[in-house]
Amino acid sequence: MILPKYPLSSSDQLMTFEFASEGKLGRVAKLVAYQPTNLKGVFNLAFGDKNADTGQINDRIITDNGDRDKVLATVASTVYAFTDKYPDSWVYLTGSTKSRTRLYRIGISKFLEELNQDFEIYGQLNDNWEKFKPDTEFEGFLVRRKQAN
Repeated sequence: MILPKYPLSSSDQLMTFEFASEGKLGRVAKLVAYQPTNLKGVFNLAFGDKNADTGQINDRIITDNGDRDKVLATVASTVYAFTDKYPDSWVYLTGSTKSRTRLYRIGISKFLEELNQDFEIYGQLNDNWEKFKPDTEFEGFLVRRKQAN
């Protein structure tokens, strides 16, 4: 995606990424973590502000630093990096609130043509998965790097 992104630092295994949002509230530390789930080959993408005291992700806080698109583009760049290293893995993402999940859907929809070149993208409706459609209110998303034929 050709959008401005923040510089990232990451763990050697590309399981965690850190960056700083810079906007009207100053610098805000952000953290992205890929967490194994109970399903083999499926990782949860956790994202939010980094708690300065615990080092953990706070995915409930609303930062509103005025740089939403740059932050989302940076998070998307971690999906590219993670799936470069782990091309057979699936990444599951959902917002911590319904409005955040909607924001993710809007972001995916906005860049769907480009994302479809690199990823298989599915949306979750109850316990079912279907190919992503921009105007559907999904509960979560599952993406995987397209496999070479």
